[in-house]
Amino acid sequence: MKKIALFFAVLFISFYSFSQKQVWTTEKANAWFKQQPWLVGCNFIPSTAINELEMWQAETFDKVTIDRELGWAQGLGMNMVRVFLHYIPWQTDAKGFKQRITDFLVIADHHHIKPMFVLFDDCWNDSPKPGKQPDPKTGIHNSGWVQCPGKAMHNDSTSWPQLGLYVKDIIGSFRNDKRILLWDLYNEPGNSNYALTTLPLLEKIFLAAWSVRPSQPLTAGIWFDNQALNQFQLENSDIISFHNYNKADDLEKQIIGLSKRGRPLICSEYMARTRGSKFETHLPVFKKYKVGAVNWGFVAGKTNTMYQWDTPVPDGSEPATWFHDIYRKDGTPFDPKEVAFIKSITALN
Repeated sequence: MKKIALFFAVLFISFYSFSQKQVWTTEKANAWFKQQPWLVGCNFIPSTAINELEMWQAETFDKVTIDRELGWAQGLGMNMVRVFLHYIPWQTDAKGFKQRITDFLVIADHHHIKPMFVLFDDCWNDSPKPGKQPDPKTGIHNSGWVQCPGKAMHNDSTSWPQLGLYVKDIIGSFRNDKRILLWDLYNEPGNSNYALTTLPLLEKIFLAAWSVRPSQPLTAGIWFDNQALNQFQLENSDIISFHNYNKADDLEKQIIGLSKRGRPLICSEYMARTRGSKFETHLPVFKKYKVGAVNWGFVAGKTNTMYQWDTPVPDGSEPATWFHDIYRKDGTPFDPKEVAFIKSITALN
């Protein structure tokens, strides 16, 4: 059955209509990339938010914490952040949601940081709901993170035109905003056992984004070994993005392989200390090849990402080695030597 599904997925791509396709040429992508500094940043959510909804809903949008924590990112020499949006705040209050995005851009720009906005996500809890979000589960990594759009809409193609309107409105409203670095259309498509069922939705999302073709590049990062999804993502992204939580030799091998496509590269997720993915080992590799480097985690907070993916800590005690994250809520670092290293290598930027 898997071989049959793969066959039809490849067939789908082969016969996919490119009449509306608007991928940048490699020349345009590289010209854009040459104008950028070496891109270094983190996946950012304020420590007071458990998920994308708590970050962006009006009642819990926390400009004070965002400003403080982006200031710490600036202090490390970071010049970009990857930030997850969500369909529900747009559905419930599109005007207010876009105003909060504008407020975020004002704060980020003040700190000389440009966001890479993510519109969809197949990871973690599959039933997102508006309103008050759950409290964190003690010692469990990302216990409250939610998918976008979630299982119900993901599996109901009749709802996809509404998701297309979300894409067109958000990207269309900010399509020429120079404060935005780029758009990451879909985080880890196919995760949560969706596999190839995400491919038709991913195609519709690209079509919607192309219909309001922004001045910023579009991407959807590869993250696992799925030939059909990877092929579609690589062939339709202006800038190639990817995830790598492995050791430095594996990272370098992946960079060399992806570089053969001739497009700029951004690693939009890395850094898991207990897996051997560390700032000290990986940032020199990224800098060597001028690949954008965006680690997961920043300030330890309600997402509980100091804990490992599948290793709960029932008493909620701080692990000896954090999985992700750099700072505590009070601004003290998990590892002062690590912070000093990050500052030293970004100072060469």
